[in-house]
Amino acid sequence: MGAGDTRWRGQPGRVEVWYATFTGGWIHYELVSPASDADGAYGHGWVAMFPPGRAPAVARFGPSSVLVGSEPWFAAGPYRADAGTLAGDTWSLTYTTDAPPLWTFPRWAWERESLPGAQVVVSPSATFDGWVEVGGERFEVRAEPGALAHIYGHGNAQRWAWLHADLGDGDVLEIVAAVSRRPALRRLPPLALVQLRAGGEDWPRDPLAVAPLFRTRIGLPRWSVKGTVGRRRLRVDVNVPPAASVTLDYTDPDGAAAECSNSERADARIRVQRWARGRGWRTEREWNLAGTAHAEVGLRDEVGLRDERG
Repeated sequence: MGAGDTRWRGQPGRVEVWYATFTGGWIHYELVSPASDADGAYGHGWVAMFPPGRAPAVARFGPSSVLVGSEPWFAAGPYRADAGTLAGDTWSLTYTTDAPPLWTFPRWAWERESLPGAQVVVSPSATFDGWVEVGGERFEVRAEPGALAHIYGHGNAQRWAWLHADLGDGDVLEIVAAVSRRPALRRLPPLALVQLRAGGEDWPRDPLAVAPLFRTRIGLPRWSVKGTVGRRRLRVDVNVPPAASVTLDYTDPDGAAAECSNSERADARIRVQRWARGRGWRTEREWNLAGTAHAEVGLRDEVGLRDERG
């Protein structure tokens, strides 16, 4: 089974998402199987564009019945997502990539479905072409860098933060930080799963095993992750600018509600340091992305977090 192939097999209480982000755009396809009635599964989603220096435009689609099967990955009326293509009533995009999947969650956790939810970046260094119409305007998409990811699980986290940063030359950073909705885990600090692909190397080797070594502060408009694994130290500061963001509501399979603030023109400062004996911490790599990072923060009823400074 490929990383993008549908995993839902008719069970109640599941959600499956395929989302594409590129600099200036976001397309989200979602299959929801209600906890109370798997036969009532539906597909829905949205498309959003983020023109530079202007307010974003967003439009939702669905809900509508879904076509269940292995091909395409997602199908609900004219809305389809599959390897290399994304289609809707007001958009048509193709994407190409030669990079292998980036396993933000360990591959075994994804394949065994042993966690409440997991994500994999199917195409971490993709190039998008085509067109999108939203808000009465047509946007041409020409060789825009981005990624396509796949989520499967029982619902959304209690709160979460996400970052995809294209660092150039095939290097990318993916972070998913979340607090579980399970009652016994809700009061624990966020757990950050980090995957940095630089120079063909994916680090850390097991993102789940080292997740407790990272400290995460989730808030709006800023959030941050920092931690040390072995001789390498990472610091990431993200800004999700309100004027270049859209806020959308989510509904879990059990009917619970959440909302996220997303920007495909976010800012991110990323610094990787390495410990050298006798010299201390030395900066190995550093990136400063201004308006080209893709980032999101998801919250429920924790209004105070909106004013937290990461």
